[in-house]
Amino acid sequence: MLLPYEPQSAAAARRLVRTTLRAWELEGLIEAGELIVSELAGNAAKTGCRRRMTVTVERITDRCVRISVRDGSRTLPCLIDAGPAAESGRGLALVHHLTGGHWGASLEPFGKTIHADLRTHPT
Repeated sequence: MLLPYEPQSAAAARRLVRTTLRAWELEGLIEAGELIVSELAGNAAKTGCRRRMTVTVERITDRCVRISVRDGSRTLPCLIDAGPAAESGRGLALVHHLTGGHWGASLEPFGKTIHADLRTHPT
């Protein structure tokens, strides 16, 4: 799904995740998936890029769903310890927690893709 770099795009990304996971009968992953895609799409919207971001949800195995957001910035994300008093900076820590550390980033010629993997069955 192609989305503009606007804060409202996070809502469209959440709908995509919710609809896809329901179609796959993975309702138990919807809340985590919506939180993850909100964070990734929100970060992409802050990059200042002018092209569109791409949001995908794919079943990479029977035990794993991958949520990805591609944007036009080549700046890689950094997991930080924001601390309890910080007003921002906790998003990737949330993604890290919800995925059990199964997330990453790939540089591309004109941007990057951030992916987060949700397990369909506990390991």
